[in-house]
Amino acid sequence: MINSTIAAIATPGGRGGIGIIKISGSKALSIAASIFSPDLSQAPVQPDLPGSDKGGFAAQFVSHKLYYGNIIDPGSRRVVDEVLLGVMMGPRSYTREDVVEINAHGGQTAVKAILELVLRQGARMAEPGEFTKRAFLNGRIDLTQAEAVIDIINARTDKSLQLAAAQVNGTLSKPVEEIRQRLIELLTRTEAGIDFPDDVEDVMDASVTGEFDAGVIKPLQRLIQQHADGNVLRDGLKVAVVGRPNVGKSSLLNRLVNKERAIVTSVPGTTRDTIEESLNINGFPLVLADTAGLHDTRDPIETIGIAKTIENVTGADLILLVVEANRALTDGDRKIFEQFRPKPTIVVINKIDLVQNGKLVEIPADWTSSRAVSISALYDRGIEALKEQIVATAFGEKPIDIEAGIIPNLRQKLLLDDGLKAALAIRDELNNGSPMELIAIQLQDAIDALGQIIGTTVKVDVLDQIFSRFCIGK
Repeated sequence: MINSTIAAIATPGGRGGIGIIKISGSKALSIAASIFSPDLSQAPVQPDLPGSDKGGFAAQFVSHKLYYGNIIDPGSRRVVDEVLLGVMMGPRSYTREDVVEINAHGGQTAVKAILELVLRQGARMAEPGEFTKRAFLNGRIDLTQAEAVIDIINARTDKSLQLAAAQVNGTLSKPVEEIRQRLIELLTRTEAGIDFPDDVEDVMDASVTGEFDAGVIKPLQRLIQQHADGNVLRDGLKVAVVGRPNVGKSSLLNRLVNKERAIVTSVPGTTRDTIEESLNINGFPLVLADTAGLHDTRDPIETIGIAKTIENVTGADLILLVVEANRALTDGDRKIFEQFRPKPTIVVINKIDLVQNGKLVEIPADWTSSRAVSISALYDRGIEALKEQIVATAFGEKPIDIEAGIIPNLRQKLLLDDGLKAALAIRDELNNGSPMELIAIQLQDAIDALGQIIGTTVKVDVLDQIFSRFCIGK
């Protein structure tokens, strides 16, 4: 399939100023030439290129040039659209193959008609992420850079975009490859000691363990910690708003996202299902979930909603427990707090506008580990302080080092865990004076784990899973 020529629409659906059809593969130029009629007075072409086997007008394309003209249906000779045609010959292209981008007028009718012509002339429809997959298979980028492409597409804040852009430039693959090369060097020395025990000096002298700690174990531990510190920049901090019915959870959600996303009434139990919204607080992406009120009920619909609430809270990174400022805590409030106590929690004391004599609800002493913020969701009081507290609780006092540009995703983090596990076993074997054959096996395990991160040893089914998350035109 890598030898076929692929094509897809590379711009989002709907109407717009421009729509792009991308073609990549050995037939990209000849297919483009078969449906493109240039305006030679506007975009002169150069004479036949020496050694070109493209044939016809395709042989006259100049790489990295734009050509102005029309797309013509070869069968009916009908003009389909006026376009700019961009040519990028391999290996100086995104996929390292010949690539053509047809810049047509935006609108699904025009771009679909052009794509149908391209497919009719010999291309096939690209699979999701296949252009980037070819860039990886052809050696233009490694697997960490390919995964960063989808992070750029999915970035929801400037900080997450900055992180993804840095990793497209190889900021993660470089330290991983450096660790991997140290392991390969040690494996080479170990295997030499196994094969030529009388001719090779002791490869496991006292200095090896110290070098191994500094050059392998500690860098792996730093990368794993960076995932723990900063993965929310990529995935978003999952925040669940919980509390009894009618304490103002939906009003709080609406205030945080600045729109009427959830229905707000005085009737308890209005929210029956979980409502999720994304928002940006000081550059940090959040996924905010308004949940059904937690209480004892026999209503079958409310029971389902409460079960979904518990499920969502279990997967949340942070909980906003909403209580009423003008009422004493109930057994229901205490039960909710105890149910989710292990989770980082902010107690949101809502409805301060209803408090008389300035006396707020008293928070129990055993809740002191949780931070409390007083607000009025109805009158937009205390909301900014709550946002600041969310960021402080989630990220602590230590800011995330975006400049480092190294935050592994979950797949990469799990492989780093495997690499670290093997590395710690190697250190134990070195300290115990174990046979070099056993050390060689552990070294190979660590090398394979790190190789899967950058793609040198990755399996085909893993590749398929990674690139299936891409859109078709990327």
